[in-house]
Amino acid sequence: MQPLSAEERARATTFLRAADRDRYLVAHLALRRELAALLGTSPADVPLTRATCPVCGGPHGRPSVEGDPLHFSLSHAGDLVLLAFAGVPIGVDVEEYPDRATVAETSTALHPRERDELALLPEAGRPAAFTRCWTRKEAYLKGTGTGLGEDPSITYVSTLAVPASPPGWLLTDLSVPPGHAAASAVRLSRATDAGPG
Repeated sequence: MQPLSAEERARATTFLRAADRDRYLVAHLALRRELAALLGTSPADVPLTRATCPVCGGPHGRPSVEGDPLHFSLSHAGDLVLLAFAGVPIGVDVEEYPDRATVAETSTALHPRERDELALLPEAGRPAAFTRCWTRKEAYLKGTGTGLGEDPSITYVSTLAVPASPPGWLLTDLSVPPGHAAASAVRLSRATDAGPG
């Protein structure tokens, strides 16, 4: 039995390069297998759905398990795949370092404080700092369910060595091979929510 949904199979056909298609398939098969193990079902029977988008209210929000409080997140870059599972909203992101020209172009989308932090660094150090910041930001936006429906310049997460966690969230940098950065964002439970981070 085919474990992937029709939506996942259709998405796989949109990749032009076979390597990108294969990476997508591996990541989504791994996600289904892990969810199946956690839910006590088969990968094909994992009831994936889309949550309501918190930005526009449409039915295209973050992926979720229908009728189950389990939260999960998936990210992949090159041959790396990150999967995360929790009883509270969670997001993860992994990225390869971009080249300096891409950093210069894309950094305009960051929070003003993050742009200022990058500008103080030597040019050679900017790709690592930018990617560290971007993975924190994407992990957080995946966790909230808004994704890039929220302007990336709104929430400050820092380019510095220690993440700046938004109120109610815990951001953590994850260990990955050189040339990459990764982060997770976990929603603090109401009982442990310490307020502004």
